[in-house]
Amino acid sequence: MERIERKFLLKVPSSTENLALIREFVTSAAQQAGFDASEIAKLELAVDEACANVIEHAYGGQDVTKEVVVRATLDDEALSIDIEDTGRGFDPDSIKQEELEELINKRKTGGLGMRLMKSLMDEVHYEIEPGKKNALHMVKRLRKT
Repeated sequence: MERIERKFLLKVPSSTENLALIREFVTSAAQQAGFDASEIAKLELAVDEACANVIEHAYGGQDVTKEVVVRATLDDEALSIDIEDTGRGFDPDSIKQEELEELINKRKTGGLGMRLMKSLMDEVHYEIEPGKKNALHMVKRLRKT
């Protein structure tokens, strides 16, 4: 049987004002995939965190001349979300993952994004082309009943 794939694309200026639009985009794709409200909330949170990081860290704030590109691909097995930017990239493996207890004791903000995304999604990985493109790829598999 042929595998059917549906693809969706959203490009928005790099501004936190557009995070609500991105969440709506993800919600729509997740609803088409058949995810329940709990799984949709997890998808929204993971994508929101990733896009907020792009806006804040890759682009350094509210540079609306830059774009955040969100791609959703839905097939019979999973919903894949790709987030691309052309800002400053980083190597997630170079970031020391402190223990959660240690972060709490230090009352440290930040440093939880990757951990959060990995706990909410089935797969998370980066592809970095220095000076060209940064891409975060996240996958949430469909639960077949």
